[in-house]
Amino acid sequence: MTYDRLVCANCAGPVAEGRCPTCRAIRQRLEQQENPFSQLSPAALIALLLILVTAMALVAHQAA
Repeated sequence: MTYDRLVCANCAGPVAEGRCPTCRAIRQRLEQQENPFSQLSPAALIALLLILVTAMALVAHQAA
């Protein structure tokens, strides 16, 4: 999950801005838990999935 769209329950501001100590703590925790796909948008993940499925179909077609 990315924190650019999260809203803080404490100050009602975007977590990415880090307006209060709660926002800054959440932002720091999420940055430590990042994975390679956390910065990709859902559209980019769908595109990667389609590319993977297409590549697998081509490999299966050539193997047959």
